[in-house]
Amino acid sequence: MVARRDWTRRWFDSAMSSNRIVSSVAVIDELRRGDFPERDEALVMLDEIEMLSLEDAVFEIVEAYLAHKLMPADPFGDALHLALASYHRCDFLVTWNCQHLANANKFGQIRRINGILGLFTPELVTPMELLGGNSGP
Repeated sequence: MVARRDWTRRWFDSAMSSNRIVSSVAVIDELRRGDFPERDEALVMLDEIEMLSLEDAVFEIVEAYLAHKLMPADPFGDALHLALASYHRCDFLVTWNCQHLANANKFGQIRRINGILGLFTPELVTPMELLGGNSGP
């Protein structure tokens, strides 16, 4: 957990200086519901970030993901994160959720469903993957 937090912070600091970073109210809500050390610091980090809009089409995409059993049945969880990133054509969806999102076994199914829906598919990666060879101390 500590290593993930440190990798996330290093990726975030690096990305903020050279990339357009966006997030959403879905991420803020998920963080607020969490109970973990430095939660408030994570929320403050998001104060500096542009928020993606929640269009009606995003909720339609969530429904399609749930109907195809692409994501767990919580419409405000993983399906919403993926729908936002896909709808807004984000290059990357950066997450530590390796069960439902950054999971190589799911990439093909996600691409297939997004293709059927006419959506862009973001790269689903962890902060550590984006750090490349710079994940050491």
